[in-house]
Amino acid sequence: MIEKRDFYINGAWVAPAQAHDFEVIDPSTEEACAVISLGDQADTDAAVAAAKAALPGWMATPVQDRIALVEKLLEIYTKRGEEMAQAMSVEMGAPIDMARSQQVGAGSYHLQNFIRAAKAYQFDAPLGDHAPNDRIIHEAVGVAALITPWNWPMNQVTLKVGAAAVAGCTMVLKPSEQSPLNAMLFAEMMDEAGFPKGVFNLVNGDGTGVGSQLTAHPDVDMVSFTGSTRAGIAISKSAAETLKKVHLELGGKGANVIFDDADEKAVNRGVLSMMNNTGQSCNAPSRMLVQKGIYDQAVATAAEVASKVTVGPASAEGRHIGPVVNELQWNKIQDLIQQGIDEGAKLVAGGTGRPDGLNKGFYVKPTVFADVNNQMVVAREEIFGPVLSIIPFETEEEAIEIANDTPYGLTNYVQTQDGARANRMARVLRSGMVEMNGKSRSAGSPFGGMKQSGNGREGGSWGIEDFLEVKAVGGWAAE
Repeated sequence: MIEKRDFYINGAWVAPAQAHDFEVIDPSTEEACAVISLGDQADTDAAVAAAKAALPGWMATPVQDRIALVEKLLEIYTKRGEEMAQAMSVEMGAPIDMARSQQVGAGSYHLQNFIRAAKAYQFDAPLGDHAPNDRIIHEAVGVAALITPWNWPMNQVTLKVGAAAVAGCTMVLKPSEQSPLNAMLFAEMMDEAGFPKGVFNLVNGDGTGVGSQLTAHPDVDMVSFTGSTRAGIAISKSAAETLKKVHLELGGKGANVIFDDADEKAVNRGVLSMMNNTGQSCNAPSRMLVQKGIYDQAVATAAEVASKVTVGPASAEGRHIGPVVNELQWNKIQDLIQQGIDEGAKLVAGGTGRPDGLNKGFYVKPTVFADVNNQMVVAREEIFGPVLSIIPFETEEEAIEIANDTPYGLTNYVQTQDGARANRMARVLRSGMVEMNGKSRSAGSPFGGMKQSGNGREGGSWGIEDFLEVKAVGGWAAE
């Protein structure tokens, strides 16, 4: 049993003010793999105080020196990648090969992109040729509370910490209590990299405890949160009392629009993308909209592809999917699959219960529903499991109407060989991101959504900007 009860505050590992043990459950076995402590107000206050005290010095640190520390962090992160993979695999159920490549890889990818973006970013520049005595200064927002989820732990931690660090913000990180071990390992890396005391702090806790305390804290200037839309709304209300800047990366119910001229791998690609990370991705293409000319074949293909997706323990090597993160999520997914059946959607793969041969662990059958309409619960709620809904459409206009008929607006997908139609779709789909014909967004591209998928952007220069304030100066003297 791993015991990790301490918090990282002001450059040191310190015991919690009051013991409050919390067991971290391995979702592959349903057994405790670690014990952490959940913080209380005293721990939160100590971490925020450390961040506030470190802020002036960190803001005054030349940006090239801040970038150099992130470069050192990346070097350490890369060196300790296997430790990180093992931690995430055990605590949140990512199969070890996937943890090594995708989960760990996401962290190094984002840190690299922030280093490149920061080196090119103009933190301090003239307003323009027309105003030689005006200066625009981009400076840190201040103390930033970073609240991250369990599903892509290092992806989210690095998107927030990397941007905040180069921007000059000091930080208090509250990772998910469901998957905290990776963040504690990351704190060790921040320490090893030599970040000044108080620049980065970590306090474990749950949303109603440390999460709410950070959101309401008068000395926190910004909250950057990734998680559910419900929690994002609560954070916005709490932060409004002190007019904090709030950045939200929330849920999604992405439409994957497959026209009848799509390439032959489009359906296969869509199913596998949905099942990746056991469906626990906010940008998953969970609604597959298929034009009627190819609908029957698409349903048959989707059912066949899903039936070949294997499920197994996170510790086993291979291309299978692992369990979902915990019992609460497993029960929620089972209830939603049953609702889909009850509403009359056609179950063509998977269903309720655990896959054959897996009697323990939070495993879910890769599930596909066909003949779904967009008003069914399975088409409207973010299931956050390996469950795909297939919806037929006839015309481009109908596809647009269905795709946009959702409270979410994170990522949509388009599959067509008609370039003009693809571009038309990209312009009218109401989402922060659109990916077409299997082409993912490039390095440094902004990640974020519209509507109830949140506000703000992460990644590259846009991610850095979210941690910056804009200061306009008149009468700037020539130097």
